[in-house]
Amino acid sequence: MPFTPPVRDIRFALDELAGLADVLKLPGFEEITPDLVDAILEENARFVAEVVGPLNDKAERQPPVCENGSVTTTPGYAQAFRQYAEGGWQGLQHPQRWGGQGLPHLVAAPAGENIQAASLAFSLCPMLTDGVIEALLTVGSEPQRKQFVPNLIGGKWTGTMNLTEPQAGSDLALISTRAVRQDDGSYRLTGQKIFITYGEHDLAENIIHLVLARTPDAPAGVKGISLFIVPKFLVDDAGNLGKRNDVWCASLEHKLGIHGSPTAVLLYGSGKGEVGEGAVGYLVGEQNRGLEYMFIMMNAARYSVGQQGIGVSERATQQALAYARERIQGRAVEGSAGPVSIAHHPDVQRMLLTMRALTDAARAVSYVAAAAHDKGTHHTDAEVRSRNRALYEYLVPVVKGFSTESAVEVASLGVQVHGGMGFIEETGAAQHYRDARILPIYEGTTAIQANDLVGRKTLRDGGATAYAIVAAMRDTLKAVEAEVARADEADRAGLRLLRDNLDQAIQAYEHAVGFILENASSNVRAVFAGSVPYLMLAGTVLGGWQMARAALACRRKLAARADADPFYRHKLATALFYGAHILPRALALSSAVRSSDVADACAAQADIA
Repeated sequence: MPFTPPVRDIRFALDELAGLADVLKLPGFEEITPDLVDAILEENARFVAEVVGPLNDKAERQPPVCENGSVTTTPGYAQAFRQYAEGGWQGLQHPQRWGGQGLPHLVAAPAGENIQAASLAFSLCPMLTDGVIEALLTVGSEPQRKQFVPNLIGGKWTGTMNLTEPQAGSDLALISTRAVRQDDGSYRLTGQKIFITYGEHDLAENIIHLVLARTPDAPAGVKGISLFIVPKFLVDDAGNLGKRNDVWCASLEHKLGIHGSPTAVLLYGSGKGEVGEGAVGYLVGEQNRGLEYMFIMMNAARYSVGQQGIGVSERATQQALAYARERIQGRAVEGSAGPVSIAHHPDVQRMLLTMRALTDAARAVSYVAAAAHDKGTHHTDAEVRSRNRALYEYLVPVVKGFSTESAVEVASLGVQVHGGMGFIEETGAAQHYRDARILPIYEGTTAIQANDLVGRKTLRDGGATAYAIVAAMRDTLKAVEAEVARADEADRAGLRLLRDNLDQAIQAYEHAVGFILENASSNVRAVFAGSVPYLMLAGTVLGGWQMARAALACRRKLAARADADPFYRHKLATALFYGAHILPRALALSSAVRSSDVADACAAQADIA
């Protein structure tokens, strides 16, 4: 099924929830007008619908092929990537000094979401390149930036992130790839990396690998890891390509989903290049700070993976809704003259509304996070910058974890809406489910995101950011309470339920934060046993907060328009459904967090370990 980028839904979230107008007033963004944002969104929608979207199904049928260390991607991928590069899409959020367009993160975010929705497998290449650019601009030397960044932004080259090894998955302390310094200041790397997305391909003339490795005298553990630039082809100071480096693709992984994305096993130092044995690499920053540097790239990637969850959810929802409207099956439960489309059946409606509500909520939270990022880097007031940086850092694991776990639920519901046909490959619903399943795993599993949310984002500041969010949510709750008093009979019941459930959800979230703070020093295992429920609780409640704000915005729009635009009526209905059917999950999740000491004890008694 063709993908239609949800431009109006995106613009609603940007304007009414993320505060685009305020972001465009920040220093550095003065020349970016609402009309320009509209033009970017419309052109992005055209490009992804016409060029990228049609590749999604094709890649399922014709995945990449590796032969003698070279990878040929799906037919059409190279041409699409060339158009992507020529359109300037790689440089949307990167500085103009280096060839980018310098747009706010809040404007680049929906463009990224749309390309990920159009073809998740295709989008992984530019997504990781963004991370390489971010890392080099942050910790690379000035010569390294000049040598590599312009061609990465221009799309002539692409980038990868090399962490995982056969024995070192999430535990990067076990990395054994070796880097030995040479007389000219370069290093020679030897070792093996696995699960390297777009580690080899034919989309660009060069691939710039960022590689974690150890020097011979490095201390043990994560404190002994350094970061290196290893290009597929060596590059001189002017950016010209030289000899083929000693990094080779041994094979491609056969995966459950994202079949169009070549996931490579890379060998460093096999002696097959033109440089002798050992891949030539260049140290980034200081020795033994590689993991710290890599987190710059990983945090950028984690936000983007959260957006991938939103994109897959959007596409699965569009497809399920179209199918439900066309599929004639059964009579209406209240009685009908003949069979009706399954979109009339109450449980199918429940599933479709759940899909739409989870997608809208996750999108809203991600855009609010993007706005916080922009304010945290561009606002003139140091206190405002600090507060928004803390908010963005808190929201990143929520965006990554909640959006991707929701994507699995949404894609699964999409299969269910299709019934037996959802289990048949020709409908395409199963592809969304398979693709979505990797999202809670790569760039840090949901548990890793949850541990980060507990340890670095909640405990580190004594819950200050979490409690600031609670205060903001209570302000919204007061506004919903006032709206209940003004509502007509058609909306009053839904608004009242939204108010009551949001009130309970805020309390449930606040109680969970309190439990974490109170027990971290005395019962740390119990706190981390409840980390994933805590993350999902945060996502559920923050999503409910944004849906409450969406309901208020829709009520204002409907009151101001005599024609009662159905868009706002539909948005309001989705927000009220979230309040009625999804916010109640917060009570169970909070209870799980606060009962995690029992869960930990059960694991011990059941001899799980």
